Amino acid sequence: MLHPVGELPAAVYWRRRLVVLALLLAVLAGGGWLVLMLVSRQDGDASAAAAATSSAGSSARPPALERVVPSVASVSAPTPPEVLAAEALPSPAAPPSPAAGDPCSDDMISLEVRTPPTVAPGSKPTFELLVGNVSAVPCVRALDKGLQELQLFDSAGTRVWGSNDCFPEVSADTRTLAPGEVVAFPVLWGGLTSEPSCTVARSTPAAGAYALRGRLDSKISADAPLTIG
Repeated sequence: MLHPVGELPAAVYWRRRLVVLALLLAVLAGGGWLVLMLVSRQDGDASAAAAATSSAGSSARPPALERVVPSVASVSAPTPPEVLAAEALPSPAAPPSPAAGDPCSDDMISLEVRTPPTVAPGSKPTFELLVGNVSAVPCVRALDKGLQELQLFDSAGTRVWGSNDCFPEVSADTRTLAPGEVVAFPVLWGGLTSEPSCTVARSTPAAGAYALRGRLDSKISADAPLTIG
């Protein structure tokens, strides 16, 4: 093997051996490179498949923080007790409308005092107490004399006279007032001061500005101005 024998010179045989050896090495190198490429491709496919699987798993499952802490949208706040109580209570029913023949409430009547604008000191003027039905239906109201009263106040708001102080009247007067009907009750003033017990000496009020106020049981009128002078 190391000493070729033939008709040709030895160098020729050595060159042939080197060529064959080179071809063999080239074949071996090419085969190794092919095997290496196949292995590399398989590793790359496996890595891609693993990455795809991991990505799919991550998208299917919520992040770890969301699995532990629920989102704000999924948490329902408790309803306050006062809201629950309000929802449980039935809606208040509207008050029934007054029917014909029902008692006249204070809201169903008007009360007004009519007086001369000016009276002379010591005179005995007549005032009027006017009661009217301002509702849309007839109603019943007690108009007893004992329920009626006129009171006189000076500019400081001090009461100086009352119609029931010294000469109270008693009567039973219950009436059915038609819608829009107004009833007038005259009241005579003696021109002197008074107080509820009528035990204090009475005198003539001084000249000046006064206010006259009417009352029918619990209904109070607006003040009517009165000038004495």
